[in-house]
Amino acid sequence: MQIGIVSTGLYLPQDYITGKEIAEKASIPAHVVEEKMGIKKKYVPGPDDHTCEMGIKAAKQAIKKAGIHPMEIDVVIYIGEEHKEYPLWTAGIKLQEEVGALNAWAFDVALRCGTTVMALKVAKSLIIADSTIQTVLLAGGYRNGDFIDYQNPRTRFMFNLSAGGGAILLKKDHNENILLETELLTDGSFSEDVVVVSGGTKNPITKEAIDQRLNMLDVLDPEGMKQRLEQKSMANFLKVIRESVRKSGYKVGDISFIAMLHMKKSAHEYVLKELGLSHQQSIYLEDYGHIGQIDQILSLELAVKEGKVKEGDIVVLVSAGIGYAWGASTIKWGRVM
Repeated sequence: MQIGIVSTGLYLPQDYITGKEIAEKASIPAHVVEEKMGIKKKYVPGPDDHTCEMGIKAAKQAIKKAGIHPMEIDVVIYIGEEHKEYPLWTAGIKLQEEVGALNAWAFDVALRCGTTVMALKVAKSLIIADSTIQTVLLAGGYRNGDFIDYQNPRTRFMFNLSAGGGAILLKKDHNENILLETELLTDGSFSEDVVVVSGGTKNPITKEAIDQRLNMLDVLDPEGMKQRLEQKSMANFLKVIRESVRKSGYKVGDISFIAMLHMKKSAHEYVLKELGLSHQQSIYLEDYGHIGQIDQILSLELAVKEGKVKEGDIVVLVSAGIGYAWGASTIKWGRVM
């Protein structure tokens, strides 16, 4: 059974902040933000750019590009963030209604910035397991930059958090852009390293908590996290890529393009070097920032537009999410005869 990507959709806000402006807010040199962190600019949400709403806009674009009627969609999977219009709210059901997928059923999934890659595996598994499911829409938005305190040096590695929405439409027996195998890896030793301290059941939100900025993202053990990440992060990042490609029946040398999340420039270059790939085989998202789990969709759309992905290419989408989670999906691009 072949499951292919019919189309993708992308929404980016009109507003943005430059690396120089971030440097001013954080009281650090501009060259550190632009060159080391790799942020020339990043998107910030406008007054109407709510999380699910951005996913709705991207989803409508994907449906239009696919040329299908929304009633053909069987399942809607919300891949956006938990930080959305309302707490305790299933955003996928709202998204389903707004795009007109009234024959579908919907649910939300979450794996931080690894959500899209994980959802691709979930969607493929659903299609394989249930003969009544033919078409699945993945869509959602991201604006976790709302939780960044630029005066907190412990969260400096998250200054790239941006905003936007993305969507992917999958269909059974679609003989183009075939979704092959996905590899996922999680490590719970990082599970409480990066959190918003106040707002959950452990520490309910209070005026005092807000005054102390406990409602913003923070790193509870920065030195310990750094040491553990140095030991594991890049190794696991490379592991999921290699395993996804291997399970798909290919070798790392077959990779034509790799769609990576935005991270510091040195890490991006390290991954390319370890895989034997050139800068032309990826896109560094320095003009977009890190739109969480939307990065892979953005990178793929840019690559297709720029001609970096062609018929017959092996494309890998790769992610890493706080928690910690790593994931990679391999795609055979173009028409498969």
